[in-house]
Amino acid sequence: MTSIPHVPPQAGRREWIALIVPILAVTLLAIDGTVLYMAVPALTADLAPTATQILWIGDIYSFVLAGLLVTMGNLADRIGRKRLLIIGSLAFGVASVIAAFAPSAEVLIASRALLGIAGATVMPSTLSIIRNLFHDPIQRTRAIAIWSAGAMAGGAIGPLVGGALLEFFWWGSVFLINVPVIVLILVLGLWLLPESRNPNAGKIDLLSALLSVLAIVPLVYAIKQAVGSGLGWPVLAGALIGLGSAWLFVRRQRGLKTPMVDISLFRIPAFSGAVAANTLSIFAFLGVLFFFSQYLQLVRGYSPFWAGMAEMPATIASLAVVAVVGLALSKLGRGRAIAAGLFVGALGLAALGVTEGLPHYLGIGLSLAVIGLGTGLAMTLSTDAVVAAAPPERAGAAASISETAYELGIALGIAVLGSLQTALYRARLEIPEGTSPETAAAMQDSLASAAGRLGDSNEALLAMAQHAFTYGMQVASFIAAALLVMAAVLAARLIPSDTTKEDTHAIH
Repeated sequence: MTSIPHVPPQAGRREWIALIVPILAVTLLAIDGTVLYMAVPALTADLAPTATQILWIGDIYSFVLAGLLVTMGNLADRIGRKRLLIIGSLAFGVASVIAAFAPSAEVLIASRALLGIAGATVMPSTLSIIRNLFHDPIQRTRAIAIWSAGAMAGGAIGPLVGGALLEFFWWGSVFLINVPVIVLILVLGLWLLPESRNPNAGKIDLLSALLSVLAIVPLVYAIKQAVGSGLGWPVLAGALIGLGSAWLFVRRQRGLKTPMVDISLFRIPAFSGAVAANTLSIFAFLGVLFFFSQYLQLVRGYSPFWAGMAEMPATIASLAVVAVVGLALSKLGRGRAIAAGLFVGALGLAALGVTEGLPHYLGIGLSLAVIGLGTGLAMTLSTDAVVAAAPPERAGAAASISETAYELGIALGIAVLGSLQTALYRARLEIPEGTSPETAAAMQDSLASAAGRLGDSNEALLAMAQHAFTYGMQVASFIAAALLVMAAVLAARLIPSDTTKEDTHAIH
């Protein structure tokens, strides 16, 4: 007797309309990760943060988000993905208001950490909800492509939103704009989303939750400090705490009946390759973007709005991925398509490194479009590979792995490339003898501090700082390009390129 193959149910109109909610949520979270980039000069003038505080304002959000995603993904499987999305969205709105009216750099850093905690409760639910709305692999890939476009476009459009707001309002408006979007997510989410959870989920292992945070945050801190300030006791302590906690976390997961992270998935080369590709693509894309917004304003002299407009080619290209992802998958197969996306992204980053030193914008715009297209394609397909690996009841846990890779990519990109860019800027900067100690200290601290101190009073000194900053940006772009080439080679070797179904079935 011939068995009838199982045909997964097709998503209908309600499911596609409901997709609006997770896309709105992930786009908002991505915007919040980058919207602050344009506000750095304005908040520097208002709050006077140090260069280290500027980095913390930028990356504490992603540090906390990445540290808590594994725990929150498992919590979503247990209490319900819709419920956690609603709770997290409400908390995100409250934290946004606190950040908008922060009176000091310290309060702003703390409020960004609260935004990270709230974001960690929202993000795992977005992908796991999609996994449970779309059971057909083709429809799911298309839905995740749209979700990825929202994440990539949100990260790229953040500077444009920030620039537009800063043309008319104070820097706190870049946080206050979150509130109406949160209201829309709450209303549509309560109306459209079905509830889903893992019926067989046990209690969350609190020790594993603690270890997952201690494995990520101290290690990223150690990398950030090592690149920015050199080796020292804080670096050694952070590295030891992070690596030790990671080892204990992995060991504990192997002994748990229901682990927070299914370590066995990482034994599958396709799964590990997809996670690595996801992390590195966003590492390069947003790691460079963090300081690129400052470059456009402080070196090129663009207003915040026009600096945001100048970054639009990356946004448009990342949205175009939705139209080409199916063709790339059918023609190349998953592994080769991810590798091709990473390689294209590397070409764009290398071109950006060259064109940043040229006087005209055209080359920069084309480079950004190539970066957006390549990294967007790689991120979409690698995210789909990770999510498809798990059965529906473990969707939250699998989604948390993918999103932890995404947020780690952001945090590491800002920490490593940002700290490296700062170190290169300071190494390249030659301050003439006779410069006042106050001016020299401002120039050595950061270009933003130098511009605030010098203004139009000493164009020669400002030009020196601008050239040093541009040099740091160029080297950081070349390093990011080299990392993407390495990731492309790994993806081509580790991730199968036959069919998406084989990748999925191999994991089960």
